[in-house]
Amino acid sequence: MCGAAAAGFAQGVSGFAFSLVALSFWAWAVEPQLAAPMSVFGALAGQLVTLPWVWRGFELRRLWPLLVGGLIGVPVGVVLLQWLDPTVFKFGLGLFLLIYCPLLLLLPAGYTWRHGGRIADAVSGFVGGTLGGIGGMSGPVPTLWTTLRGWDKDTQRGVLQAFNIAMHVSTLTAYAISGSITAQALTMFAWITPALVVPAILGVLLFRRLNAIAFRRIILSFLLLSGASLVWGSVAAWL
Repeated sequence: MCGAAAAGFAQGVSGFAFSLVALSFWAWAVEPQLAAPMSVFGALAGQLVTLPWVWRGFELRRLWPLLVGGLIGVPVGVVLLQWLDPTVFKFGLGLFLLIYCPLLLLLPAGYTWRHGGRIADAVSGFVGGTLGGIGGMSGPVPTLWTTLRGWDKDTQRGVLQAFNIAMHVSTLTAYAISGSITAQALTMFAWITPALVVPAILGVLLFRRLNAIAFRRIILSFLLLSGASLVWGSVAAWL
């Protein structure tokens, strides 16, 4: 349950990191077909718990391109999940962390990318939806993209909170239809929920009251180390 608690806190601060942190723990001990529903459910629970503190930044006009793309991407990710090899899954997750985290860590303050329009927003939503279908990782790519867009902190958090909730609900629905939510998964849902609630609330309170950029850098640094560990472990298993 340490993974759920750490992930709940990270999501509370950042708004997106539950699955990345949780899978850094669970990928070593839980099969991807079980870890994926666990991470999606935990991410959804964390998003709902912290929603009262962030909803004021919500803007529908910014949400809908992300949402359309994401809803198309979710079933693609669910199909891909059925064919994943555990070692490949760990390696892919770790490689993603190694690429993604430095991008946000090194991004200059105030940098804004103004090209692409709503089509590009929808593409980022599609990638997020696909990763969400694979393992609840719907937030990182849209977060990176909206950061490049120069969205202010509260708008970014409010819009992406709504996006992630929609992605997690649709992903869990797809899992249920495909039979991926087993009795074992339901048992794990019951265990991880109480472990993440309080840390998630503490995280979002820190997000509101303290310097979110500093906390994001701490989280991304931790995730970078987790990614290196996953890649190293996967390569060692192949060798």
